[in-house]
Amino acid sequence: MSGPVVAGVDGSRRSLTAAEWAAREAARRGVALRLVHACPPLPRRVSPVPGVDAWQQVGEQMLGRTVADFRARHAGLEIDGKHTAAEPAEALLTAATSAGLLVVGARGWGGFDGLAVGSVALRVTAMADCPVVTVPETRRTGTGRDARAGPDSSPGADSSPGPDSSAGPGSSPGPDGWAAAETAEVQLGFDAHAPAEATAAFAFRAAQERGVPLRVVHAWALPPASPSAWMLTVLEEDRAMWEDQESQVVSDALRPWRERCPEVAVVPDVVLLNPAEALVRASERAGLLVIGRRTATRPTELRLGPVAHAVLHHARCPLAVVPHPAG
Repeated sequence: MSGPVVAGVDGSRRSLTAAEWAAREAARRGVALRLVHACPPLPRRVSPVPGVDAWQQVGEQMLGRTVADFRARHAGLEIDGKHTAAEPAEALLTAATSAGLLVVGARGWGGFDGLAVGSVALRVTAMADCPVVTVPETRRTGTGRDARAGPDSSPGADSSPGPDSSAGPGSSPGPDGWAAAETAEVQLGFDAHAPAEATAAFAFRAAQERGVPLRVVHAWALPPASPSAWMLTVLEEDRAMWEDQESQVVSDALRPWRERCPEVAVVPDVVLLNPAEALVRASERAGLLVIGRRTATRPTELRLGPVAHAVLHHARCPLAVVPHPAG
């Protein structure tokens, strides 16, 4: 948690919005901010050698201007930049090995209207060694579209965001829409039957540093046979009892955290709903949503689970995905 905050930038408005979020987070933590720009080389058959060199130089210049702009607007924050010729996801995963937090935009230059999460964000969220925060450009509406109209119009492949020669201080979003959400509550997706220590620690720390309440969302389901028509009367009678039991489990699981962090106002929220849907709905009023991801033991397991995958694509606020051991 003491490493720098790393943010991926490609010159797009979305990446700069994420970098602004990362800068405020680095200042809160008292750590450095590292801006990483990846510019994979063009195929030689596509571009002559001078063109290949110019491609890299433009990327380096964009990163230099972005670092200078952030330094000017975030006085007192240590900021550096790293330009690499690696693929974007690989560059960010490498940077994440020594980072306390990795921050990416939900999308870069590529994609299409309606695409919520690009391939780079999806891959690093599933594979990074440290927690990853994915920042949408604006708060998404219930339809999945951003509240502000239109994606970036520049072309490009999402997996290989190229440098933007026009990007610089003038293209930075400045104080973005998420600055106003700093006072909104932090939310934690919580399985009280198998609480993840690392995920809870991240959420409590985030709420503590922001001085905001922490809403703990625990979604629970009725027994598998509950849809049977002959059980409807029983369910009506027993549902309150089952809900009380779940609430007690949540209370017991949170007790150690309340004792460790008495200054954090904890709001338990026990919801009878599919976990992914419960978290997406709750995220409408959050400044940050925190969920967990089990770390993989085999390469074939390097992917998000169904709940994390759904929430990543539909959450309506910045989403932190925290890796934790299985079990």
